[in-house]
Amino acid sequence: MTETRPSTRTTDVAELAAALEHANLPALVPVLFQLTGDRKWLQDPYRPTRSRGMDDNDSGGFSPQVAAEIKAAALEAVAAHDAGTAPAVPVPTGAALVELLELANGETVPPEYADMVAEDNGFEVVPPRVAPPTDIDAIIIGAGVSGMLAAIKLREAGIEHVVLEKNDDVGGCWLENIYPGAGVDTPSYLYSYSFVPRAWSTHFGKRDEVEQYLRDVADEYDLRKVIRFGTEVVSADYDPETASWTVRTQDGEELTASVLISATGALNRPKIPPIPGLDTFHGPIFHTATWPDRLDLAGKRVAVVGTGASAMQVVPAIAGTVARLAVFQRSPQWVAPNDVYFTEVDNAVHLLMERIPFYRRWYRTRLAWNFNDRVHPTLQVDPEWEHSDRSVNAANDGHRRVFTRYLESELEGRPDLVEKALPDYPPFGKRMLLDNGWYATLRRDNVDLVAEGVAEITPTGLRGTDGTGAEVDVIILATGFHTHRYLYPMQITGRSGKTLAETWGPENAHAHLGITVPDFPNLFITCGPGTALGHGGSFITVAECQIHYIVDLLVTMAERNLRAVEVLPGVEEDYMRRHDEAHSQMLWTHPGMTNWYRNAAGRVVSTMPWRIIDYWRMTREADLDQYQVEPRVQPALEDASR
Repeated sequence: MTETRPSTRTTDVAELAAALEHANLPALVPVLFQLTGDRKWLQDPYRPTRSRGMDDNDSGGFSPQVAAEIKAAALEAVAAHDAGTAPAVPVPTGAALVELLELANGETVPPEYADMVAEDNGFEVVPPRVAPPTDIDAIIIGAGVSGMLAAIKLREAGIEHVVLEKNDDVGGCWLENIYPGAGVDTPSYLYSYSFVPRAWSTHFGKRDEVEQYLRDVADEYDLRKVIRFGTEVVSADYDPETASWTVRTQDGEELTASVLISATGALNRPKIPPIPGLDTFHGPIFHTATWPDRLDLAGKRVAVVGTGASAMQVVPAIAGTVARLAVFQRSPQWVAPNDVYFTEVDNAVHLLMERIPFYRRWYRTRLAWNFNDRVHPTLQVDPEWEHSDRSVNAANDGHRRVFTRYLESELEGRPDLVEKALPDYPPFGKRMLLDNGWYATLRRDNVDLVAEGVAEITPTGLRGTDGTGAEVDVIILATGFHTHRYLYPMQITGRSGKTLAETWGPENAHAHLGITVPDFPNLFITCGPGTALGHGGSFITVAECQIHYIVDLLVTMAERNLRAVEVLPGVEEDYMRRHDEAHSQMLWTHPGMTNWYRNAAGRVVSTMPWRIIDYWRMTREADLDQYQVEPRVQPALEDASR
């Protein structure tokens, strides 16, 4: 949808001029070219500098004089647009779009990104495929990000469906995780559906606003009429005779559909480690994902087990309330600086996104580049690199130096904390975390960082693996999720009578594109094996790729009158071979650390080895040559066979 009409919002010149003082100038320059067509905006001195790390680079590195000229020109161009002047370049695509991508980002962007950005920005509108009248219908398990997206896109395609959700509202993990400090570590304007923008209140959305966003999407698309809340699925069985799935709920109800789509997510079932004495503690002990309602930690002695993403959010959020806080750290995390983690988005920014054509799109596009594939090349192992114990290549070693300097500056004067908090494995070996006050919290007088795993829980506290003890009133387990046990604890039984758990084993899941598995016809998995983003970015982007692929395949089934499709074993084997080979050349197989990406045997199960652009291309169109297909038998033929 191109922005060729003047905005209906009335804004005086002074108000817009004041708002432009808050503009991200690298996002504003391509807007100027689109509105005016003047190629001077593509040349120096109007080319912004490259962002440092994941910084927003609002100033673009421009001098005050050039910045003022850009803002004045934008004010004039928007006034002309409001007066009825059409944009000179409303839909840049191909080489023209690549030129603007490189302008906005201040660096070279591979030409292959043009098609993906054109679609995400609405410069190239792809009409949704609509199925002809069909008997194909679907059961979707889960009403989180992926399940809601599936319902929206199946409705567009004209395919009947129902969503089964175990909770009492939409949102999935964002409904369930109510712990203090919960939020996203991906920018808000990127962690959102490409087709549903929002005026976010903070640069990194907190749990309540993300959950409200999903509720608002459910309202806007009237999704609740196809969602059955309070309905937990316990099993699903495929019937080869009818080419259909029978789903059983915890209440004993059975539902049948030709297609089953799992949208249960990977961060769905809390993982409680088998710590000796776990059941002996006298006080409250719970996982972050099951945070008790109305829990009062004021004046309490608290222990947090773990220092991953959830812990890094919980600890700063509660440190000022508790009397004493002991943080048990089995392994330290790399932490990146971010100047706007807690910063509110100024209303002036909302005004710019509403009033300036194309501005929101370029703002999101820049975030996508900085937080998605930009870092991917630096995660490849250089076999000639001399310092493989600490990094995987020269660029990765550069990241190490930057993050180490930041850690040392934040913990200056505390060599004891530097020693405990500095990782000895390569940066990005675990998901990179953003500093939300973590280092400042570790410096607090009432916080103790215990660089030990937990060996035992006693009735009154914990004991570390090196003997350090802590007497506490409350224990919080920030110990992650069953990330390798996809669709757990549901029992999913395929054509041959084998379950997914039997096919995969306890922690070795595999699927073609992370979506579909041989012997399980018409079963499609979102957030499946090998699709989590380790190099950064928004999983919503991956979810949109997956749902696009699934819907494309279902529409093709309807068009060709097919009742079942099952990915060929050789196709999945080839995909997994390439998946594992790609991972063997990336840092997540580095022996210097453990992470939730790989299993006990060292195989990376959870994380995607591809760039997002690679996966986007892989999921653009479903290839029926990769599937064993079953035509639907016509009634006349059925009568004749009888």
